[in-house]
Amino acid sequence: MGLMDKLRGIARAKPGITPVRRDELMEKLMGLNHEQNPFKVEKGEDVDLVAGWKIVDASWYEVFAKANLEKTHKILLALDEDKREVKMLEESYSVEWRSGTPSISMKAEKFQGRTSSTSSATRYAFQGANPLSFEQVYHYRFDVSEMKDPIKEVVIGAGWDLIPVMLKRSLT
Repeated sequence: MGLMDKLRGIARAKPGITPVRRDELMEKLMGLNHEQNPFKVEKGEDVDLVAGWKIVDASWYEVFAKANLEKTHKILLALDEDKREVKMLEESYSVEWRSGTPSISMKAEKFQGRTSSTSSATRYAFQGANPLSFEQVYHYRFDVSEMKDPIKEVVIGAGWDLIPVMLKRSLT
C-alpha cells in the first residue's frame, strides 16, 4: 500500500485473491449480522448497504444506554463491480437518552467522512444464591473501528478495494 492510500484510509484487496461477484460480496457483508455483534448490516435505500449500531434494538439499547453512548455511527457502502471497489461513507449522529430510550438527533450534529469514537459499558451482578458471587455479566466497547474493521476484512478478503469517501454524492 502506498503512502497516499494509507493517508486516505484506502484498503486494497489482498494480493492473489480472485475477486468475488458483487452479489457474493453483499452476501458476505450481510453475513456479519449475528446476535453477538452490536452492529447490523442491511440493504440501504439509496446505497447498497448500511451498517450501524443496533441502538434501537430492544436487546441492545440498554447496553448502549449504560455505556452512555453519545454518538451513533452509520457506514454507507456502495459497491462498484466494474472497478471492484466498495466506497464507504461514515456518518456520525448525536444520541440523547430519555428514560433509557435512545433519541437520535440528526439536526444538532451530523458528521460525514472518516470518524472515530469510543464508548464502553461493563455490568456486574450477583450470580446465583451466593451473595459473594458478584461477577461481570458483560463488557462491550463501542468503537467505530469494531464495525469498520470487520467490513474492511470482508471487502479486501473478497478481492475488492475499500475506498473511504467524504461526501454522499461520491458514493455514486
